[in-house]
Amino acid sequence: MLFKIVIIFILFAVFFALGSSLFYLVKDGNNSTKTVKMLTWRIAISIFLLILLVVASHFGLIKPHEINLFQ
Repeated sequence: MLFKIVIIFILFAVFFALGSSLFYLVKDGNNSTKTVKMLTWRIAISIFLLILLVVASHFGLIKPHEINLFQ
């Protein structure tokens, strides 16, 4: 359960970085490097989250559930 909470906080961090980059884009216009830096942070956090999910799935910390499409 703790691991799922960590995943949710990381997702909030991704959305915060995306919102901050939008804020800096609107506030400073195209001349700001803050937008690029926040988008770089968003990509880095997203890649970290993807790696974390793959490692957690490999070690059994999270388990995917089965979807029965043809019942």
